[in-house]
Amino acid sequence: MPKLDASGRTEFLRHFPVSHETAAKLDRYAELLGEWNQKFNLVADSTFPHVWQRHFLDSAQLMNHIPSNAETLADLGSGAGFPGVIISILGFPKVHLIESIIKKANFLRELVKELRLSADVHQVRIESMAGIKFDVVTARALKPLPQLLKYAQPLMKKDSLCLVLKGKQADAELTESAKYWKFNSEIFPSLSDSSGRVIKIRNLK
Repeated sequence: MPKLDASGRTEFLRHFPVSHETAAKLDRYAELLGEWNQKFNLVADSTFPHVWQRHFLDSAQLMNHIPSNAETLADLGSGAGFPGVIISILGFPKVHLIESIIKKANFLRELVKELRLSADVHQVRIESMAGIKFDVVTARALKPLPQLLKYAQPLMKKDSLCLVLKGKQADAELTESAKYWKFNSEIFPSLSDSSGRVIKIRNLK
């Protein structure tokens, strides 16, 4: 298993000075990801040594944008658990991890059980969750924004928030999305990647 870059862990804890218990859960998450990744290729091998910055910090930064009164969160296409599992480890009340691919859903179940998270794994297509409403909807590396909003909108209440992690195409994807959707948006620089962006969307119609 590739060795982890220790500086990424230090950088994460600088931004998010969590308890020893929470840090231990994050360490265990990294271990489990390394073990499973050797068999199932959950994340690119090239990014695994930098998991604390590329995946953990990238995911955790969404906590800075989630309202304090939010209680339920749907993570679309959770994959290896980003950002949903990180948000759950950091103490969000209830996370719903939506992942249709069996091997990834099984990994998520292992994480939820081992780390004792307040999270449910839904091994279904996102469309089948329609009708259930959440305070927050998140997604990372899933689909272009216009398609992603099509998945998110049925899961959002009137005052729900959608948080999306995007790369340097964020502005172009927002412009394209505005052709099909009405919404209020804010865009923030990423803590983990100089070319990354956090997109915050409200009032999606």
